[in-house]
Amino acid sequence: MKLLSDILYKSGIEEVIGDISRSIDSICFDSRKVTSNSLFIATRGTHVDGHEFINSAIDNGAVTVICEKFPSQISSQITYVKVKDSSYALGVVASNFYGNPSDKLKLIGVTGTNGKTTVVTLLYLLYSQLGKKAGLLSTVRNKIISETIPSTHTTPDAIAINQLLAQMVEKGCTHCFMEVSSHSIQQNRISGLDFDLALFTNLTHDHLDYHKTFEAYINAKKQFFDGLSSGSIALTNADERHGNTMVLNTKAVVKKYGLKAMADYKCRLVENSFEGLQLNIDGQDVWTRLVGSFNAYNLLAVYSAALELDEDKIAVLTALSSLSAVEGRFQHFRSSNGVIAIVDYAHTPDALKKVLNTIKDIRSGNEQLITVVGCGGDRDREKRPLMARIAANLSDRVFATSDNPRSENPETIIKEMKTGLDPVELAKILSISDRAEAIKTACTLAQPGDIVLVAGKGHEKYQEINGVKHPFDDVEMLENSFKILKK
Repeated sequence: MKLLSDILYKSGIEEVIGDISRSIDSICFDSRKVTSNSLFIATRGTHVDGHEFINSAIDNGAVTVICEKFPSQISSQITYVKVKDSSYALGVVASNFYGNPSDKLKLIGVTGTNGKTTVVTLLYLLYSQLGKKAGLLSTVRNKIISETIPSTHTTPDAIAINQLLAQMVEKGCTHCFMEVSSHSIQQNRISGLDFDLALFTNLTHDHLDYHKTFEAYINAKKQFFDGLSSGSIALTNADERHGNTMVLNTKAVVKKYGLKAMADYKCRLVENSFEGLQLNIDGQDVWTRLVGSFNAYNLLAVYSAALELDEDKIAVLTALSSLSAVEGRFQHFRSSNGVIAIVDYAHTPDALKKVLNTIKDIRSGNEQLITVVGCGGDRDREKRPLMARIAANLSDRVFATSDNPRSENPETIIKEMKTGLDPVELAKILSISDRAEAIKTACTLAQPGDIVLVAGKGHEKYQEINGVKHPFDDVEMLENSFKILKK
């Protein structure tokens, strides 16, 4: 049981009706999960306003309600706490309820359009190799040391975050590496957390279905750095044109990494092949199994963060050389007949362009590059023709297919992808809305030495169609297709 007065610390109280000396057993923002002696926080979501469910929460056992406006009917048995922003209060209350776990370990947050999952996962793996007990909060999975917990969002809700962080503290973790999405920043899911280091990767066209404008998207990311304390470190990509914007006016100590611009941490790409990367990081040569110039940035970001967290340079470089690619991020294998198959999560124009340019830099030039790509339904429609144009211009053959169509017709999405393409670009594109069939056909056309890229879903093990998640794994589909061809 927790004292309500302690839970409410720094939550932005404007007015209270009732007793704040009572004890609380649990906190919830979903009225359906409320149990006896709970605190219910009424937050305003994208589609649902929690204030409409205050009475339901009370019926289910809530004894305290945090809200932005008091309900019309007040019960003398309930404590009501009015705050200016209940979503912000939720984060602070969750942190207080679980004993402020982010104060008890090193919390590192990574934000940006591309690279978040790779950077936090590599940091987790690096620290595990260094013998540290670490936690991970990512799009692919959450981990507490060696225990894996399924992930449902890039950044969990505020209660789930603090529950996980509290478990990490209890099990002896010293560090936690966490993806921080623009949605979570704007929705205050990270309020109440104490970040020791915030890292920025890059910023490109994405999530405009939610943020509406690119400027709003930039500002959402910047809020993360605006909220850092003077004791934190803000680590930014010096080569990224929005890198300086992120750290403008931050209270944190600013440090930079880059391959081109002046920076605190420098890297030079020596060799890039399907076998891996040879880099020179701060004057030290290191060979890694990761592929592509974008991974040179990811590895440099990991190295920079580790050194800012006072790790030994040689120990870090040695560990980097043994790290493998993150699941669904330029994950590649060679079939028995010599076809190179690549699966990548690239679902934005910039990410797709980077992956295709990486392949272009590595390939000999004689082999055929076949790209299978789609666009998600109910998401940013502006990027659809951009994705198709990039694929057509940087591939020899393109299969336009479905990604996660959600509530949209896959054929409609593909038609929008092809909007505005010139005859040369259109001639390269074959439309097959069935993703499994598109992958199989691409594999059938591939000759020994050719490259097949399947982009968009990466680590995902499902395809979402009309609200139902059907089992689907791009890697498994590729492997099965090559087995079938071999027979």
